[in-house]
Amino acid sequence: MALLFRGALAETRTFPAGAFLYQSPSGAVVLFDTGYAPDTAAAGLPGRLYSRLLPPTVGPGDTIDARLRAAGLSPDDVTHVVLSHAHPDHIGGVRHFPAATFVMSAGIAETLASPRLKEGVLRALLPDWFASAKRTVLTAADLSPTTVRGLDLSAHDLLGDGTYLLTPLPGHARGHLGAVVEERVLLAGDAAWGSDLIERTASLRPLPGFIQHDRRAYQATALGLREAEAAGLRICLSHDRYDGARLLP
Repeated sequence: MALLFRGALAETRTFPAGAFLYQSPSGAVVLFDTGYAPDTAAAGLPGRLYSRLLPPTVGPGDTIDARLRAAGLSPDDVTHVVLSHAHPDHIGGVRHFPAATFVMSAGIAETLASPRLKEGVLRALLPDWFASAKRTVLTAADLSPTTVRGLDLSAHDLLGDGTYLLTPLPGHARGHLGAVVEERVLLAGDAAWGSDLIERTASLRPLPGFIQHDRRAYQATALGLREAEAAGLRICLSHDRYDGARLLP
């Protein structure tokens, strides 16, 4: 932790790579991010370098397809895959969802098409069919002013019934997206590296600060999570641990 934040203790921390599934009353099955792939180090030289810097541990039952089957679902049941951003721990399981519609911001689509060095994108993790997969790319024109629990948001109503609202959470990566589910949960991706680390975003060391797409926006977004929490939303970050698999009763 001391390598990430000024003033932090010299301790080692393991960060899980979370993915979140929502089964809508309308029949849609929406997956938010897809976690790591077991073969990140095989994604060419960038993959080997990434795996040395941030070594992932993915067991046979840890991949997203295995987790879905353990929950009684098939990857083919997933109708939509929302990508919060294009880092390897969020797109590693894309290969399992050829039948789904991929939902991303224009910034994420641009990153995947032409990544910058510091964006850490491993395009070799994406299957050949991904370029022609069904997709919805959100631009500013697709976002509307929306109020959730007194919070003013710019959001896209993915399912058309208000249950799944996609909203920009800028800073960490180009086009970073979050999702407000049933006005109760905010899936916040990597808007912060952990709920206990939100206030530490202002004390990022130079290297982790450099890899943020926009460091100032990252800090502002992270601190804004506390406002959302105070309004009654449960904040779910991709690298937090959860006592149970079910976030909504």
